[in-house]
Amino acid sequence: MSLLTAENVTHGFGARQILEDASFRLLKGEHIGLIGANGEGKSTFLNIITGKLAPDQGKISWSRHVKAGYLDQHSTLASGMSIRDVLRTAFDDMYEMEQEMLRLYEQMTTAGEAEINSMMEEAGEIQQLLETGGFYQLDARIEEVAGGLGLADIGLDRDVAELSGGQRSKVLLVKLLLENPSILILDEPTNYLDHQHILWLTRFLQEYENAFILVSHDMEFLNSVVNVIYNLDGGTLTRYSGNYEDFQRMYAVQKEQQLKAYQKQQAEIERLEDFIARNKARVATRGMAHSRQRQLDKMEILEKPQQKIKPEFRFLMGRTPSRFVVEAKDLVIGYDTPLTRPVSFTIERGEKIAITGTNGLGKTTLLKTILGLLPPLSGQVQLGDYLLPGYFEQEAAHDSQETALDTFWHEYPAMENREVRLCLSKCGLTNEHITSQMRVLSGGENAKVRLAIVMNREHNWLVLDEPTNHLDVEAKEELKKALTEYPGTILLVSHDPSFYESFTTRILNVEDWTTKII
Repeated sequence: MSLLTAENVTHGFGARQILEDASFRLLKGEHIGLIGANGEGKSTFLNIITGKLAPDQGKISWSRHVKAGYLDQHSTLASGMSIRDVLRTAFDDMYEMEQEMLRLYEQMTTAGEAEINSMMEEAGEIQQLLETGGFYQLDARIEEVAGGLGLADIGLDRDVAELSGGQRSKVLLVKLLLENPSILILDEPTNYLDHQHILWLTRFLQEYENAFILVSHDMEFLNSVVNVIYNLDGGTLTRYSGNYEDFQRMYAVQKEQQLKAYQKQQAEIERLEDFIARNKARVATRGMAHSRQRQLDKMEILEKPQQKIKPEFRFLMGRTPSRFVVEAKDLVIGYDTPLTRPVSFTIERGEKIAITGTNGLGKTTLLKTILGLLPPLSGQVQLGDYLLPGYFEQEAAHDSQETALDTFWHEYPAMENREVRLCLSKCGLTNEHITSQMRVLSGGENAKVRLAIVMNREHNWLVLDEPTNHLDVEAKEELKKALTEYPGTILLVSHDPSFYESFTTRILNVEDWTTKII
């Protein structure tokens, strides 16, 4: 049974074509992984099927009585409610049924006998629906799912206005999982999850009875939960049965076959053209030459399989700084209240340090305090001499109407247009990306622009806050290579051990310093 069908969908932004005659279907119980390089249009496709965006052409058909739940990359959360209050809204329909049942019981006190019997029957039906739906175990269910993704550690009675961006994303994800929709649509759900919470979500999705569509650049996670892959490549969607590893094998064979067919046809074209050139002027062979020309004219020319632009990341090294890059003494970080106990540490020149720990414990706050962007609550941070820090922020504004080219150019006004384009293209951005507004770029394309800005200035100390969020597989591998080769000091926040373990020299876990109960 098809729950969702997309037929011949075409969509673009200005001159940039994102989807072209793309078709898709989701069957009951399917666990679909939607993959593709940064900027191929995965989030755009999700916005189209959920009705947030109208396609230029094509048709979207949902099965009747299907309930879809969508978590996108930039979901927001209104302040003024506790985490528990927000999670309870996942069951608003059941709470409304309870209120209706209570109203019926209240009305029975003044109703006649005939009305009472009717009301009793209706209230009994509601009671049965509530019991079948597990209404009287809702708080236990909330505690279970919230605990699995780490919200119980934060405190379910905490106001959502006090949460970090990563914690808010967790709240929205937990609420969506509690709603248990017929179709679950998840766009990069692991971006703000720690390793242990990714494992919990993996088990949840493996056992999920309903259908889901998942966009993720975490290939290990993706591979373990999906049974169908849709690959978005050049505006076209192609369906593959199996997990991500199965897709890789089939895709490699398909690409090899396409290349061989192209090469065979090119050899045939060359042979025909040579024959025509040698024989069209001779009376005896002119007929055969014309016959070969007609054969050539009727031939459906195959396009050469396109190679994706691979990013090239390299960080420029500045002058050598002093031995100690950072010296912290009795440092306490936070905003209104302390996030850590007093801690002392040093970072020496050439160290490559990963900062880890559960969301909301102050990893980003620590980076900003060290850089002097936030004042410490107490204690002090002493920076070394001759430092040239390069800072990559976790998230940037998504509503900028500037193009990628202008955003980069503002940082390097002395560069020529040609030089700016070259710098951006080295990061895997095409001309369409470079001339697009930042607000229409994908999360991965946005990150590549900001990485390009950091890379084209000399630094001796890189401070990187979740740089792999939204990056596709090839970009993550290239970034890992660049950081491994970089001779300077690195201070990196990351939730992905497979990314940082091979090149870091030390790990600082903020859970060892926190004032909160973990």
